[in-house]
Amino acid sequence: MLLSPRRRLTVGVTVITALVGGIAPLTTASAAPAAPRTVAGAPVSPAPDMGGVVAALNGAMAKGAPGAMARYSAPDGVRSRAVGVRDRVSGAPMDIHARFRIGSVSKTFSAVVLLQLVEEGRLELDRPVNDVLPGLLPDDRITVRHLLTHRSGLADYTEAMFQHTVPGFEAVRHRVFSYQELLDLSLAEPPTTEPGAAYKYSNTNFVVVGMLIEKLTGRPVADAYQRRVIKPLGLRQTSYVHPDTRIKGLRVRGYLHPDEAGAPLVDSTEQTVSWAQSAGAVISSPADLNTFTSALMRGRLLSRATLEAMTTVTPTDTTNTRFYGLGLRRYDLSCGTRVYGHTGTVQGYYTYAFSTRDGRRSLSAMANTSNRGEANTALGDTLEAAFCGKRPAPAPSARTATAPVRDTQSLPAERDLPERR
Repeated sequence: MLLSPRRRLTVGVTVITALVGGIAPLTTASAAPAAPRTVAGAPVSPAPDMGGVVAALNGAMAKGAPGAMARYSAPDGVRSRAVGVRDRVSGAPMDIHARFRIGSVSKTFSAVVLLQLVEEGRLELDRPVNDVLPGLLPDDRITVRHLLTHRSGLADYTEAMFQHTVPGFEAVRHRVFSYQELLDLSLAEPPTTEPGAAYKYSNTNFVVVGMLIEKLTGRPVADAYQRRVIKPLGLRQTSYVHPDTRIKGLRVRGYLHPDEAGAPLVDSTEQTVSWAQSAGAVISSPADLNTFTSALMRGRLLSRATLEAMTTVTPTDTTNTRFYGLGLRRYDLSCGTRVYGHTGTVQGYYTYAFSTRDGRRSLSAMANTSNRGEANTALGDTLEAAFCGKRPAPAPSARTATAPVRDTQSLPAERDLPERR
C-alpha cells in the first residue's frame, strides 16, 4: 500500500542503567575525526575491513556473548559475517538470516511514524504534548521535539525497574503494562532536567511517543509500524508482536548476564517486552535493518525537509563523536565518516544499525547477550571496520578468543526503492 504524500515540514533547527538503548563507547579518539578521503573533490568510500569486523565480533564473544554477526551493504554488494552460536543448548551456529530483538533501534521506527504524522499536519514538533493529550504530563512546557531528542526531563522508569538485573527482568518477563502504567512509574520520580535544558536519555520519552501515535491514528502502534514502515519497505522479517512472547521462525536466542560474577547466563528470549513497547519491542533481522536505515537516509520514508530536521543533532557527551537528533543517533568515526542510526539493548541482545547520510552504505550488527558493557563496546568496533576500512593491525594476542566465521560470501547489491518527496 502506498503512503499518502507528505506535506513539507517547517522546522527550526553514562551509558544508562536502563536496558533499552545502551550506548557502547566508541573506541575513537575524542578529537575531531579526520576529513574523508577525496579524489578530484569527490569523497572516496574505503573498502570495508571485514577482517576487522570479524575481530570485533570475536571481541564481543571474548567478553561474554555466545555469538555475534554483522551485515554490511554497499553499492557493490553485501558482505556478512557470523561467529559463535545462536542457541547454546542445541549448539546451532549463529545465522545471518535469523531474527532477534532490536531494543532501542525501535525508537527510530517510532520517530519515523510520528514525523510522518507531523508531515500530515496532525501535530507540530514544537507543540506541547498536553495540547494533544490534555493533562498527561505535569509540565505544559514539554513538547514533541523534547520527547524525540530526549530533552523532556521525564525520568527513565527502567532505572529502578532493572536495578537488579535478573530479578528485575523476571518480575516483568511475562507482565503486560499499559502505556499509562509505565508513564506513572516515571512520574513517581522527580524530573531529571528542565524541559529542553539538556540531553538525558529516557525510555519514557518514547512511551509517550507511542501514546501520541495511538491517539492520532486511533490504532495500535503495531498497525502504524506495519502500514507506514514495514510493508512499504518490504521488511519481511520485521514485526511488533507485543504482548506475544515469541520470536517466530529462525531466531537468535538471547542470554542475559546476571549481576553476580560467575553466575550462569539466563535465557531471556521469551518475554513480552511490555516494559518497553514503542521504546524497544520491535523484532527484526540484519537484512531488514540494513534496508530500513538505508531507505530512511535516502528519503524514502520522510520528506527532505523532515529528514533534515531528523538529522540535525546535538552532542550527547564530551567526546565530540556522539550526537542525537530526532529519534536518531549520529556517530562521527575516526576516518571522518558520519553514520546515522541507533543502538539497541534489550535483555539478551545488543544491536547496532547505522547508515551513511546518503544511505549507500549500511551496517547492522548483533551480539546475543546484554548487561555486559565490554561486549557491547567490542561490537561497536564493527562500525569503524566497516565504514573506515583497514587500519594497522595490532600485534596478535594469545588471549584473544576467536570462533569459526560463516556467511562470508558477497551477495548482490540490494533492490532500489523509489524516493519519497
